[in-house]
Amino acid sequence: MNRKERRAAGKRRDESARNAPAFGSAGVSIAGLAAEASRFYGMRRFNEAQEICRQILAREPAHVQSLNLLGLMAQASGDHRAAAKMFAKAIASDEVNAACHYNAGNSYLALGNRAKATAHFSKALALGMDAKAVGFILQSPTVTAYVGRIAGQWPLPVPSVELFGSEGIAPLAGDLFLRSAMEATTLASMQLEVLLGYARTELLRLASNKSDVDDEIIAFARALARQCFINEYVDGQAAVESEAAGALRDRLLQDLASGAAITPLTLAVVAAYFPLHALPEADALLRRDWPATTAGLLRVQLREPREEMEERSAIAALTPIRNDVSVEVMRQYEENPYPRWTVNPLTAFTADRARGRTVATAEQRAERDILIAGCGTGSHAIQIAQVYPNARLLAVDISMTSLAYARRKTRELGLRNIEYAQADILELGAIDRTFDSIESVGVLHHLAEPMTGWRVLVSLLRPGGTMRIGLYSDLARRVIVEARTRISARGYRATADDIRRCRQDIFREADQWKPLIGAKDFYSMSGCRDLLFNVMEHRLTIPEIAAFLNEHGLSFQGFEPFDDPAVLEQFHKQFPGTADETNLDQWHRFEVAHPETFWDMYVFTVRKSAP
Repeated sequence: MNRKERRAAGKRRDESARNAPAFGSAGVSIAGLAAEASRFYGMRRFNEAQEICRQILAREPAHVQSLNLLGLMAQASGDHRAAAKMFAKAIASDEVNAACHYNAGNSYLALGNRAKATAHFSKALALGMDAKAVGFILQSPTVTAYVGRIAGQWPLPVPSVELFGSEGIAPLAGDLFLRSAMEATTLASMQLEVLLGYARTELLRLASNKSDVDDEIIAFARALARQCFINEYVDGQAAVESEAAGALRDRLLQDLASGAAITPLTLAVVAAYFPLHALPEADALLRRDWPATTAGLLRVQLREPREEMEERSAIAALTPIRNDVSVEVMRQYEENPYPRWTVNPLTAFTADRARGRTVATAEQRAERDILIAGCGTGSHAIQIAQVYPNARLLAVDISMTSLAYARRKTRELGLRNIEYAQADILELGAIDRTFDSIESVGVLHHLAEPMTGWRVLVSLLRPGGTMRIGLYSDLARRVIVEARTRISARGYRATADDIRRCRQDIFREADQWKPLIGAKDFYSMSGCRDLLFNVMEHRLTIPEIAAFLNEHGLSFQGFEPFDDPAVLEQFHKQFPGTADETNLDQWHRFEVAHPETFWDMYVFTVRKSAP
């Protein structure tokens, strides 16, 4: 599913209201009133905003935006009971509104109902607020204070007693949104990673000393263990810390073997340094009696990895894997399946479709054959399967470990229109199948010969079919090339310890490596390895892409919509009166002038000519 489709899927408002008359004129629409209410709210003119919201609700009692605004204004006045009631009404009308759940969580937190607050925060994150989690967390006064203390001495370490003071980590542990976010998604922030590293060290000290701690700190330790598992233990650690963590792990294993008691804190702290499923005799942990609150940690770190191991036997090998580079790439993604995604980005979309709030287009309802060439851990294939429920998807990847992860997630979501198989794109020409649509984003540039693999895919595309491709830009990835050169010169290998040390070097030279530090992939082991340590990476130019399209009868349909709308504004400004968004020559000249344009990738759609 491309960005354009994702944006369309998220629009549930009446588009015709955009041309509604201004506030106060005859026949003003509800959308026009809502826009005016939002404007007054932004100006903190709450009386006017509240009056307009009441006018709207008199006409449409379940108007979500008005209910949410009234809730926010009640929050601002300190009336959290009234705010919670308003948010509850809004959620009753739109149960997949992430913002309303987040706002409700804040009011329930203020009211002291931590269970309800946590439930709403978790729901908000599952509905798409994971992408904004870091920004919200960094607005917390508690987090801001800690981050400021660290920054004041950076890159020198801050003693734990100086950072956390006499209260210890209790204030941080009490941040429910932070805890919910740690359990839900990768927190891609240098500031948060460093802070959580200090917190993990302090938890290790408490567990090693068998200190008595309250339930909030244990809950924080569990959440941190889940965050470490999501980012695959990419955080750096000093040698003395590693030794202490190893000693705590050994103590846990001894207690496990002898039948001695193991505290929930010890389990959580060990899990913050080592994945539980990789421990010797790990299944014995499942035979222990644990508090119900520990179930989530055991599910993520023990039960789900076991399920993925079982899934491997059900995956067919569609082609041999013979190419030397393909074998090396396969080994990389077997060790570090990528990406370890956690949140289904289409949860709200599928819920709206199920309730009839959005209607699938004729194209989305059509029965068609789609190939996902290089599906990784399944996020891409699963999104396509949700948008095109009647399509038959073949999703192939070179890594069996990645495919097993994809199958588990697919099963959890109840999807039945995806067939997974292990295959090398270079060998796919022998499968004797063709497709109406083929998607291969972020894959071809890791082949020994990208153009050879692309030709194979073209041969599998039916006439008139479309192909969505994602390729690295030579111009945009100059900083990646520079970083890889530095990595090679310093002798870093693609091992977990070396990747951790490399990342710490980059943190210490943060001003030089801002694009890397700002990349989400930098904050997980598999992502960082894919970004900086990939065994094979090709980078292309727009003229090379254009030449391939011309050679194979493929018409360029356009690049995906850019996250920054200013890109297209600049493009049209550079070619006044003649700008053509399907003109690759113009795009090449634009990229030369703006080399950061395709930092992620060139992602575009082409169509195969009909006979």
